[in-house]
Amino acid sequence: MVLWGSLVNAIAIILGTTLGLIISLKENLKTTVMHALGLTVIVIGLKMGFLSENILIPIASLVLGSIVGEKLKVEDRIVSVGRIFEKHFKSQKGGITEGFLTATLVYCVGAMAVVGALDSGLMHNHDVLYAKSMLDGISAIFFASSFGIGVAFSAIPVFLYQGGIALLATTLAPILNDAVVGEMTATGGILIFGIGINMLGLTKISIGNMLPSLVFAVVLSSIFL
Repeated sequence: MVLWGSLVNAIAIILGTTLGLIISLKENLKTTVMHALGLTVIVIGLKMGFLSENILIPIASLVLGSIVGEKLKVEDRIVSVGRIFEKHFKSQKGGITEGFLTATLVYCVGAMAVVGALDSGLMHNHDVLYAKSMLDGISAIFFASSFGIGVAFSAIPVFLYQGGIALLATTLAPILNDAVVGEMTATGGILIFGIGINMLGLTKISIGNMLPSLVFAVVLSSIFL
């Protein structure tokens, strides 16, 4: 089954979120955990960002993607989706959108998501996505303990994103070569770094409006690398 690895990944996120919601943290402890996660996310973003072989590609991608994202009001649309969820989970109001966006970006951006999905589609080998599922499930426990149920909804875009790559693997494999995945991962790493800054409360960066940068990273690296 081509989509099996992606399905397992989505289920792992939901199970991890469920465990995280069971854990009841006091407000001061929740703040400390949030800061700890923010620092961890920053390190993850830095590690991914350094994968770029040509820093001009992430820079150009972020500039162009931010312009397009602002024009399309991507973050506002994500917030609208979050508000739909919040209507059904009023007790979690306020954190659903942030949890959804943070978890989605962390789980979708990176080589494991792309390579694992391609392996699922081309060879029906789900080993990479099984490993990713374990990592995502464990991290979902900690994300959910701070962000709440919004983390669970990230399972939807994760399944659609990885499942789409798996289904179109034959077509996408020549495009998503190592160089392209590297620049896409580096660009996404910078976005994840920004999420870490938001989690620490240092400022408010509109990460959602920068998401089109990932598309530009694929296009520009395909042309220039």
